[in-house]
Amino acid sequence: MGSLEPFKIDLKGLEEGDTKLVFHLDDSYFEAIDAPEVKRGELRTDLSIHRVGDFFELDFHTVGTIQVPCDLCLEDMAQSIDTRNKLVVKFGEDYIEDDDLVTVPENEGVVDVSWFIYEFVELAIPFKHAHESGECDPAMLQLLKAHSATEGAHEDNAEDNMDPRWAGLEKIKTTIKE
Repeated sequence: MGSLEPFKIDLKGLEEGDTKLVFHLDDSYFEAIDAPEVKRGELRTDLSIHRVGDFFELDFHTVGTIQVPCDLCLEDMAQSIDTRNKLVVKFGEDYIEDDDLVTVPENEGVVDVSWFIYEFVELAIPFKHAHESGECDPAMLQLLKAHSATEGAHEDNAEDNMDPRWAGLEKIKTTIKE
């Protein structure tokens, strides 16, 4: 299991101005963070930190590929990620996360960006993700087709079970097909 220690940034040790950091995210990162949605991937995060007094503007740029299950066949597929995100961090008394503003205790002065990076990656995943046409698992597609509501053995009973409110639309659909 990989360590998340490199993701802990000592803000008090940063000089005024800009600091640049690079993080490489691989399968060990996703395992270490115990990621709920993404388990594998190869990403690179470039982090630029601009310090002005006790305020820090963090600019994240994450690029790479993760593995997510296809919505149709459930086989893993590669999903490209390219996301830019900002986060403002300041010193305060207690640790507080409020939208894009994070307050870290001044006596500690450390912010852990590992979970923020993961959240940015997860938010960059498209709502729908499916293989390109012809790349899905054919056996799973056959099963899906056999069990879908409009196909298979229950097709004859479809009209009997139809909600009467939709019957008029079904007549129009049939008429248009003919």
